[in-house]
Amino acid sequence: SVTAEGKITSIPDIANFTFSVITEGGKDIGNLQKENTEKMNKAIDFIKSNGVLAKDIKTSYYNLSPRYQYFDCGIRPYGFDQSKPCPPPEIVGYSINQTVSVKIRDFSKIGNIISGVVKNGANDVSELSFMIDDISSVENEARVEAISNAKDKAKMIAKAGGFRLGRLLSIDEGGQNYFVRP
Repeated sequence: SVTAEGKITSIPDIANFTFSVITEGGKDIGNLQKENTEKMNKAIDFIKSNGVLAKDIKTSYYNLSPRYQYFDCGIRPYGFDQSKPCPPPEIVGYSINQTVSVKIRDFSKIGNIISGVVKNGANDVSELSFMIDDISSVENEARVEAISNAKDKAKMIAKAGGFRLGRLLSIDEGGQNYFVRP
């Protein structure tokens, strides 16, 4: 039984980033959603106009939440009616946060696309990362190298021990997280 690993270095072929349109407003949820959708569609249209395919643009988060006004009813001055309860928080409007994940295949357009989504309605951009789109081909290369390394190691051990190798009986694949350097 021997243990070996295979390491393959590969150049990232896609960039991923997310952007959000966060819209705050009053109590009319319909108008708020319309405003948020218009801004989001404008940003998505811009991305598509830069050659990003529809399949590489995905909504990853959507949240509609109330915004509250809280009342400070802490220590009241002397002479103030202490028996009146503090009023509960009051909904004064709503906030919509819609986040989209984008995969860019042409690295020369990354800067233009990121700055362009902000000009076209996005007000939060984050999580720029570089990775390999089809990681399975790189993993397969690493497997081939690992098996080759294991065979070489087994041959050396057999030679040092004065015995011969039989056929391969079992492979146990363990995995580690890979690191992509930008």
